[in-house]
Formats: sequence, C-alpha cells, structure tokens
Amino acid sequence: MAIGLLTLELYIPLAGSLKEKRGVLQSVIARLRHDYNVSVCEADAQDDWTRAVLEVVCVSQTDALAHRHLQKVATYVEGWRLDAQLLDYTIELIG
Repeated sequence: MAIGLLTLELYIPLAGSLKEKRGVLQSVIARLRHDYNVSVCEADAQDDWTRAVLEVVCVSQTDALAHRHLQKVATYVEGWRLDAQLLDYTIELIG
C-alpha cells in the first residue's frame, strides 16, 4: 500500500476577500473529491486572500500508481481554472 501526498500552491488573483477565496477553493475541492476520489484540505495561507495551499492525499496499491494519480490531479488543476492559477506543486510518497 502506498500513500501519496500532493501539495498545491495556488494564486487566486481575483479574490478581494476571504469569502471570494473560499468560494473558489470550495469549487476546486469539490471537483477534485468528485472526479479523482481524493481527500483534500486547505493547509496553509488561510488568512491570505490571494494565496492558498491545498493538500491532496490518495491511497493506492503501488508508489507508481499513487504518483501517476496525483500527477493527473496537478495537471488537471493547472489547466482547469482561470481564477486559481497553479504556482507550484510537490508530490511525496509515503509507505
């Protein structure tokens, strides 16, 4: 069993308040949970209007499958949203 952890750093340029930021993030989180069956949480920069750090976790049979799955998630986020730009991401494998 392998556990994969994807850290996404997002820039949300149009957010003028925390409420607007939360609206964008709720949409991103719901879509990732539904489409990729992963666990997602906001991990850092909760008080910054234009920046967000999301942690995405998946469990898979092998390290290669977990890495491939999380790579697809990162690619999806990078090309999907115009109001949330992917600045950077890292993938860690545990176990």
